[in-house]
Amino acid sequence: MSDASTPAPKAGAKQWWGLAILVIPSTLLFMMLTILFLAAPNLAADLNPTSTQLLWILDIYGFVMAGFLVAMGVLGDRVGKRLLMVIGAILFAAVSVAASLTTIPELMIVWRAVLGLAAAMMVPATIGLIFVLFADAKQRGVAIGVWAGGISAGVALGPLLSGLLLESFGWQATFLVAVPIMALVAIGAPILVPEHRDPSAKIDLFSALLLVGGLLAIIYGIKRFAAQEPALPSIGLLLGGALIGLWFVIRQLRAEKPLLDVRLFANRTVSGALAVFLLSAAALGGVYSLFTQYLQHVQGLSPLQAGLAILPAAAVLIVVSTLSPVLARRFRPGNVIAIGLLTQVVGYILFAQLDAGTGLALVIASFVITYPGVAPSMALTTDLVVSSVPPEKTGGASGLATTANDLGISLGVAVIGSVGIATYRGRIDGNLPEGLSPEATAAASDSIDGALAAAANLPGALGEQLVSAAQAAFTGGMNMAAVAAAVIAGVAAIIAATRLRHIRPTGEAQQFTEEVHTN
Repeated sequence: MSDASTPAPKAGAKQWWGLAILVIPSTLLFMMLTILFLAAPNLAADLNPTSTQLLWILDIYGFVMAGFLVAMGVLGDRVGKRLLMVIGAILFAAVSVAASLTTIPELMIVWRAVLGLAAAMMVPATIGLIFVLFADAKQRGVAIGVWAGGISAGVALGPLLSGLLLESFGWQATFLVAVPIMALVAIGAPILVPEHRDPSAKIDLFSALLLVGGLLAIIYGIKRFAAQEPALPSIGLLLGGALIGLWFVIRQLRAEKPLLDVRLFANRTVSGALAVFLLSAAALGGVYSLFTQYLQHVQGLSPLQAGLAILPAAAVLIVVSTLSPVLARRFRPGNVIAIGLLTQVVGYILFAQLDAGTGLALVIASFVITYPGVAPSMALTTDLVVSSVPPEKTGGASGLATTANDLGISLGVAVIGSVGIATYRGRIDGNLPEGLSPEATAAASDSIDGALAAAANLPGALGEQLVSAAQAAFTGGMNMAAVAAAVIAGVAAIIAATRLRHIRPTGEAQQFTEEVHTN
C-alpha cells in the first residue's frame, strides 16, 4: 500500500530528452501557421492561384487543425497517444514532400488541409505525454512552460525561417524542412516516450466533421463576398454554416461525453479569456499575412530581408510573453491583457497610415508596437482557462485554449484578409493605366501578385504605372484591414477589462490559497 505523502518520482535525463521530442515538433506545427506568409509571393508566382485560392492555401491548415484537435485528443486516448503522434509525424512528412512538388493551387489547398489533420493528430499527444513523462508537479510545470514557449517561438519565428529558406532554396523548402524533424519524432518517440492509452475513451468523429464543416462554410461565404461573387450563394453558405454550428452545439449539449464541452462557456472566465484570445489572434493574423506581402511587394524587400525586418518585433514578443506571468502576479491578469491589446490598437492605427512611400524604419517600428501586444493574452489565457474549471475538465479546457489560438489566426487571415482583397479590388479597378490587354487587366484586378506578374511583361513606363497602381491599392487594402483589426482588438480589450476583472493577481491568489491551507 502506497503512502499518499510519498513524493512523486523525479524525472531523469531520458524524460527531458523525451520532452525535446515533444517540443520540437510542436514548435514546427505552430510555425506552419505563419511560415507561408513570407513565401506567399513566391508560391503565387509559381502556382498562379487566384487571390481567394491564396487565402485558402494560407489558412486552411489552421482551420482543419483547430477543428480536429479535440477529436484527435480523444482518439489518442483510445489508440495510444504515442502511436497517434508517430502516425501523424509520418503523414506530415509524406504530405510535406507531396506539397513541395505541387504545381496546381487546388491541390495545394488539399495538401495544406491534410497537413492540418496530421498536426491535429500530434499536438494533443505532445501535451498529454508531458503529463505521462513528468509525475513531479514542479518539473511538470517547467516542462509545460518549455512546451508553451516553443509554440510561441514557432508562431513568432516562422516568417524568419521562411525568409532564410526562401533566400537559399525556394518556397518548396518551407515544406521540406518538416521532413527531418518528423523523421526524428518517428524514430525518437518510441525510444524516449512511453505509451499511454485509455481504452474507455470514445471518439465522436461526426461532431468533429460538423465543427470543421460549419467553419469552412462560413469562411467560404465570407471569401465569396470579398471576391465579389453573386451574393445569394454566399448568403446561403453563411446560413448553412451557422445551422451546422447550431447542430454541433445541440449535439454537444445532449452528449453524455461531448467532443467539446460547450457548457464550459457558461464560466465567465473561460468564455471571456477564450473570446479575448480568439479576437486578439484574429486581429493579428489578418494584418500579419498582409504585412509580410507589403514588405516584399511594396517595400521591395527580399524574403530574407523581410524576415529580418520582422525579427525585432518577434524578439520583443518573446520578452513580453516571458514577463506577462510575472506582471500577472502583481496586477490583475485582465488588466495586463487589456493594456497589451490597447497597445495593439495603437499599432494598427499606425498601420492604417502607412503608404507606398513610408520609410522602412517607421514600418518596422509600427510592427514592433503591434506584434507584442498579443503576448499577454497568449501567455496567460491557457492558465486562466484551465485554473477556472474543475480538475476533471482541465483536458477539455486546455484543448479549447489551443483551438482558440489556431482558429483565431486562421479567422484573421480569412476575414481580415478578405477585407484587404475587397479593398484592393475596389481601388485598382479605377486606377489601372490605359493600354493594358484584357489578360493583364484581369490579372491585375485579382491580386497584386497578378499585377506584378503582368507588369513584368509590359514596356517600361506602362509596367511602372501598373506597379505603382497595384502597390497603392494593396497598401490601401492593408490600411483598411488595419482599421478592422483595431476595432477587433479594441473589443477584445474591453472584454478583458470587464469580463476578467474579477480575477485577482496570481500572486495574491496563491498567497490566499496558502493561508487557507495553513489555517
